[in-house]
Amino acid sequence: MTLRAVLFDFGGVFIDSPFDATDRYARRVGLEADQLTDVIFGSYERDTDHPWHRLERGELTVDEAREQIAVAGEVAGLGPIDLYEVLAELGGASRNVRDHMVDVVRTARGRGIATSVVTNNVAEFGEFWRKIIPLDELFDDVVDSSAVGVRKPDAAIFSLACERLSVEPGAALFVDDHPGNVAGAEAAGLDAICCGFTVEESVVAADRLTQLITST
Repeated sequence: MTLRAVLFDFGGVFIDSPFDATDRYARRVGLEADQLTDVIFGSYERDTDHPWHRLERGELTVDEAREQIAVAGEVAGLGPIDLYEVLAELGGASRNVRDHMVDVVRTARGRGIATSVVTNNVAEFGEFWRKIIPLDELFDDVVDSSAVGVRKPDAAIFSLACERLSVEPGAALFVDDHPGNVAGAEAAGLDAICCGFTVEESVVAADRLTQLITST
């Protein structure tokens, strides 16, 4: 493959994984992590009408999603689940920027390879997360699910990202911390790498990415 573009997830790639943060929250309140994640975020293997998915597609506000998730928590027998408390835990993850992944972006750009962020995100969070790393300096484009109305793992968001870079999917590589999103990118015709949830896994993935980029 002649690599012409590298596409990156944001949370879990450049900052600590939101899934890891959710696991920490679950342990603190005495809940099963898998069950809590399912109630709050829904499936990450499919795009559905779960309130979090609708929030990331820009169809709900945070307050609306919070109300619906609270009801889902009661129905699941978890008691009152407050989305804001979980989001506060996720906010702490943003303080840990993974500089080794930022270095990968700089390496790609130095070799003339296009770069993009493809993120499942929330409209109300844009002002916050966009300041964590210098997006304009590092990336040619940012595809935010809440702005475009489609989210990972739907193959359509990867096709859109490639189209906006004027790159064929077969010449692009995608990096994400969740296997479901990696599978979505592969379904769209991109090569993809899962960088895992931990810092250690991320460092290994960054080394692999650098080798792929410098061998192009």
